[in-house]
Amino acid sequence: MDRITMPAVDLAYARSVIDAEAAAVGGLAACLDDAFEEAVRLVYDCRGNVVLSGIGKAGLVAQKTSATLCSTGTPSIFLHAAEAIHGDLGRVRRNDLALVYSYGGETDEVTRLLGQLKKMGTPIIAMTGRPHSTLGRYADVVLNLGDLQEACPLGLAPSVTTTAMLALGDALALTVLKMRNFKEEDFALFHPGGSLGRKLLKVEDVMRKDDRLPLASDRLTVREVLCSLTKIKRRSGAAVLADDQGKLTGIFVDADLRRLLEGGDASVLDRPVAEVMVRHPKRIQSGRLASEALHIINEHHIDELPVVDADDRVVGLVDIQDLVEVGLAEG
Repeated sequence: MDRITMPAVDLAYARSVIDAEAAAVGGLAACLDDAFEEAVRLVYDCRGNVVLSGIGKAGLVAQKTSATLCSTGTPSIFLHAAEAIHGDLGRVRRNDLALVYSYGGETDEVTRLLGQLKKMGTPIIAMTGRPHSTLGRYADVVLNLGDLQEACPLGLAPSVTTTAMLALGDALALTVLKMRNFKEEDFALFHPGGSLGRKLLKVEDVMRKDDRLPLASDRLTVREVLCSLTKIKRRSGAAVLADDQGKLTGIFVDADLRRLLEGGDASVLDRPVAEVMVRHPKRIQSGRLASEALHIINEHHIDELPVVDADDRVVGLVDIQDLVEVGLAEG
């Protein structure tokens, strides 16, 4: 039996695909005009959902843009163009805005959807390469992708057009994000899981506070401090010391206690804790990232880090074990 010979891999052609898509994206920047500004304002002012729709590969790109909008502060849903005309149009409500993707603008499922959206009074933004198509004519605003040629050898498989749609959708969503003054804490709210969520955790999200905070007065003896910590629900290897105003004055850790007891003299437990505590300990202010707390802990080879407010009053304690539990540090 003759062996089947595998065709050679055409790396030159593969590079031409990437070059073609890069050129299409690069050319979009010069095409951003008044229509793009109007589309951004419509999305920014939308009081309902931004409803993304399309079919095939354009529909998949529309789903991605919808997800980006959702994660950056703009409520959005994806409406499959074929399913829409079979009942899913009920997802569209008053105050919604439609953003419809179709390069050719004449796809049957898309054109059938447009008339219904018009009857419902839903404003339409079109993303297309054919502004005079049915989609372009029905739209209130047209985002014109321009005349693009697919990189497919047959000139058929969506490639250059969908890459351009993806980039223009990102430009739209992220421009709206910038207008909303969307901040890291807002992003963290919508990304509580995974590495993104962990990177954006604040010290308040992981610190020990209230009945879990090992806080004691610096007026107490070592013994009194240790006794007061027996009530803490979750033990820590440190006691945070504060003055009468609640301001941080020191920290007393397990290693300090061991050093005191090495001589075998139990009377050291009745010494004022202020005499043996570490004064001016490292600290972090509330509102800072938990990753910053981890950096301080690693840099100074400590296991516990007090958290203070703007007036240096103790509000919490970050323990290395708390950072391990949320996946910021290795156990």
